Formats: sequence, C-alpha cells, structure tokens
Amino acid sequence: MVSLLTQNSSSGGAAGGAIFFVFYIGFIVLILASMWKIFAKMTQPGWYGIIPIFNYCVIAKQAGKDWWWGLLPLVPCIGIIFLIILLNELSKLFGKGIGYTVGLIILPVIFLPILAFGSAEYQGPQGKAF
Repeated sequence: MVSLLTQNSSSGGAAGGAIFFVFYIGFIVLILASMWKIFAKMTQPGWYGIIPIFNYCVIAKQAGKDWWWGLLPLVPCIGIIFLIILLNELSKLFGKGIGYTVGLIILPVIFLPILAFGSAEYQGPQGKAF
C-alpha cells in the first residue's frame, strides 16, 4: 500500500514537470518567432533577431547608436541599465512610448508578440516611417 502511494505521488510530479517543460518550450518558440517578425518589420533578415547578443547590436544600430551599444548589456552590474535603454530604443523604433518599454521589461512574453504580430509599424530612429 505504501509503495502505491509513493508511486502515484512521484508520477504526479513527473507529469507536472512535463507540463512545465511543454509551456517553457512554447514560450521560447513564441519569443523566437516574435523576434524574427520584429526584425523582419525592421527590414532586417529575421534570423538576426534570434542570435543572442547580435540582436542587441542590430537594435542599437537601427536606433542610430554604434553597434557596440549592443554589447553593453553584458557588462556586470550596469548591464541591466543598458538592456533597458535598448528595449526603450526598440519601443521608439515602432513609435511606442515609455509604457510599452515597461511592458517589454516586465512581461516580454506578452509585449514582444504584440509588437511583432500587431499593427505596430517600423518608424525608424527618428519616428518617421521609411
């Protein structure tokens, strides 16, 4: 009787872990698809958006900054500040405000797909459509 209880509780944990894994993979696919679409909207090859670090360099370049600004989020302690700056620049490239930047920081799994698959259009670094 004890072995049955133990067996059931461990299989429940495995099922929970499997469900978590499926959702985790789903979120990753959603983020990657969103980044691909965002970069396509920015007239860049979509695969630029799914390459870590390089995608920040492209966002910096599109925002009118030097490409090395994309490396600054890697700097310990102050990197988060530069990541926020780059997310703000990404928002500005699509004509969004500071509220959208806060959304990208707090809930990227929601705000990146809205930016990618919504009606937002790329407006360039000065907010003018190309």
